[in-house]
Amino acid sequence: MIKVEHLTKQYGDRLAVNDISFEVQKGEIVGFLGPNGAGKSTTMNILTGYLSSTSGRAMVDGLDILEHPLAVKKKIGFLPETPPLYLEMTVREYLYFIYDLKKCTLNRKAHIEEICRVVGIESTLDRMIRNLSKGYRQRVGIAGAIVGNPEVIIFDEPTNGLDPKQIIDIRNLIRELGKERTIILSTHILSEVKAVCDRILIINEGKIVADEKTENIERALHGNRRLIIRIDGPAASVLPALKRVNGVTYAQASQKHSDGSSTFIVESRDDVDIRKPIFYMLAQNSWPILAMEYAGSNLEELFISVVDEADASDKKQA
Repeated sequence: MIKVEHLTKQYGDRLAVNDISFEVQKGEIVGFLGPNGAGKSTTMNILTGYLSSTSGRAMVDGLDILEHPLAVKKKIGFLPETPPLYLEMTVREYLYFIYDLKKCTLNRKAHIEEICRVVGIESTLDRMIRNLSKGYRQRVGIAGAIVGNPEVIIFDEPTNGLDPKQIIDIRNLIRELGKERTIILSTHILSEVKAVCDRILIINEGKIVADEKTENIERALHGNRRLIIRIDGPAASVLPALKRVNGVTYAQASQKHSDGSSTFIVESRDDVDIRKPIFYMLAQNSWPILAMEYAGSNLEELFISVVDEADASDKKQA
């Protein structure tokens, strides 16, 4: 759905985006991460047609953004970090204004009502936007972004400044929208990425330094093949059974719990995912799994390490 090829954006002597390439498939929710000044906003502004690239190209649904700017813009909904709301308008007036601005041809009343139902702002239609909470203003911004049923939605820090309940509501809304649309989500809240996104792109100093599925990124970047498993079963029997699982190279009981369960550390070969065979083996023996997770870095630590490694590599080359 989105294809970026050797994209570069230069401001004087500074490369804000440095020869990046990636693709986003239809129906995919991609988290776009990076420190401040990494090139995230520049890339998103190029994708939405607000900026032109210095070289390379970006395409949406097969259309080059520079060659077909109006056609591409009809396919994209964009919610910047600060939603461009007119506070003296009612929600209805604002959405009707966006409808006209986008030259939408769908039945206006029915289309706006459907959007408000999806976003959950039906009860606010005749309220002034300035009287709404920050969470509801964010919802109005999202509603404006999806006027015209764009196939791609780009969110820039959509939950910034919201309270925990509002954050959960917006996350659920993004997941719901992602069932029928392609979404790029830029955020500094890494737990949000794990909760919402199918895939993670990390950009630093204008370059893509990581591109992996969310569930695989920790193992893919650090070769992590160590599991921590809490099992409800006799440790003396469970441990040798774990060692016999094909692909396991190491197993050790690390802690016994008061409920009779034990925690084990299990390692495997780099090319083997041992979660399924371990599950089947334990199920056959009626030893329930109470918890299972990959050991090692959480996403915050991983993000910092990837960015630091990229910075160190750039300094060596300089």
